[in-house]
Amino acid sequence: MPADHILTFAQDLAGGGVERAQLRLAGAWLAAGRRVTLVVGDARGPLAAEVPAGIDVESLGQRNYLAQYRLAAITRRLRPDVIFCAGNHYTLVAAWLRWRLGADCPPIVAKLSNAIDRADHGRVMDAGHRLWLAQHGRFLDHLVAMTPATAAVAARAMRMERRTSVIPNPPAPPAPGAPGIALPAGRIVLGVGRLVAQKRWDRLIAAVPALPADVTVVILGEGDMRDALERQIAAAGLGDRVRLPGHVADPLVAMAQAALLALPSDYEGVPGVLREALSVGTPVVATASSPSVREIVGDARLGSVVACDDAAGFAAALNHWLDAPRPAPVPQPGADSAARYLALFDRLA
Repeated sequence: MPADHILTFAQDLAGGGVERAQLRLAGAWLAAGRRVTLVVGDARGPLAAEVPAGIDVESLGQRNYLAQYRLAAITRRLRPDVIFCAGNHYTLVAAWLRWRLGADCPPIVAKLSNAIDRADHGRVMDAGHRLWLAQHGRFLDHLVAMTPATAAVAARAMRMERRTSVIPNPPAPPAPGAPGIALPAGRIVLGVGRLVAQKRWDRLIAAVPALPADVTVVILGEGDMRDALERQIAAAGLGDRVRLPGHVADPLVAMAQAALLALPSDYEGVPGVLREALSVGTPVVATASSPSVREIVGDARLGSVVACDDAAGFAAALNHWLDAPRPAPVPQPGADSAARYLALFDRLA
């Protein structure tokens, strides 16, 4: 039985990587002749322009995470063949659906989008988080991870060893007509990602005084840490060397123009920005925020991976790659990812 109708859900369209990949997959599923419904708390935001034509959008009218409780009633009404949970952030909603719908709940497939080991957790919170992860096999039918290393870690933590697949995200296609961004003169160290605590852009800003005077840091993204980052920039007198231009629909052009891409996160799942940068021949400097980072940057000619708390090592790596030869472009995996998801959905349905 094919999974003719796929339901997926999101809190908002504010510009996260999870939702960007979710919309790319949805567009490919629509192109394959499937019906796709997106239930979204707030349908406004930078990603609204990336919502694929033909998708059924059910807006809850409010961004609040708790608004997702209405998903149970919507699922009963629409009766989809399968539910796709696009990331860790949403698995609590998946648990609610399984509890609320019981035997009437369609199969739920969840994608691992963030790290199992969270650097922002203390000992007590980490223990609670692991207890929560161990329950996932009770309400998820299948887990998808994007690399073998993350799959192995997640399958053990979630007790889903026999119900886990590896499917990378589909590559981000070029966005013809998307507004570009004028980069400043000189060499650019680029950051791409939401301005949130997890990304630790403060580490990149703190490294600027150690970089040559012709280097400018540009961070593309938006989020609730903007005010704090702007205060840090002002306090350090770096207003002429650090730019925060906001969200950009297609960062690939900026990546190709940058001297290197930096990702100083505390924790990540499988950061697509690393693969995107490498696909246009731009070296990367990243913290060891996930097992997947060393999988992606597996060749010393592609970039450097440093410990999360090694500020000196991070600055040294930035300086090295500002002068090192650019790597050859690395093709992104995932061209067949949408089809592999559909094969999985059909099997479960």
